[in-house]
Amino acid sequence: MNSTLVHHIVRFFIFLLLQVIVLNRIDLNFGSFNYAHIFIYAVPIFLLPLNTPRPLTICLGFFSGLFIDFFFDSPGIHASALTATAFVRKYILQLLEPIEGYKVDGAINFKNMRMPWLLGYVALLLLFHFSWYFSVEAFSFVYFKEILLRIISSFIVSYILIFLILIIYNPKH
Repeated sequence: MNSTLVHHIVRFFIFLLLQVIVLNRIDLNFGSFNYAHIFIYAVPIFLLPLNTPRPLTICLGFFSGLFIDFFFDSPGIHASALTATAFVRKYILQLLEPIEGYKVDGAINFKNMRMPWLLGYVALLLLFHFSWYFSVEAFSFVYFKEILLRIISSFIVSYILIFLILIIYNPKH
């Protein structure tokens, strides 16, 4: 097994365990404002190498989401959101593809991609992920205001934490 594969497997487990053990217990209530949630479990899907087969990406998204659902007691909502995010990842990559193209075996990190590109890429996928998640969770657009508040507040909190993790972690693979 090569070191890059081991690196990605370890990263998956670290993010999933961090989400389940630490972030699941953090409650961000500001008075009656209970709309911010910290979700970082999707980051390993975001950072998979560019040449990762799409069916593998989608399967990893589904099973990672199912793992999170088990601990959050949410019947399939995280699995649905992460599977949809893994599916959309290809289109976001195509949308943001540089003129000169991607490196064929390029990993998604600060070394291969510039910081503005990486932060925009993570922002788009995270916004999509939260939009899907909170829309499916509410299952009605009657709560449009609440859905929008949850998307925005959760995005801000999670994006800041993900940015800090990416800066500190700065994977070389």
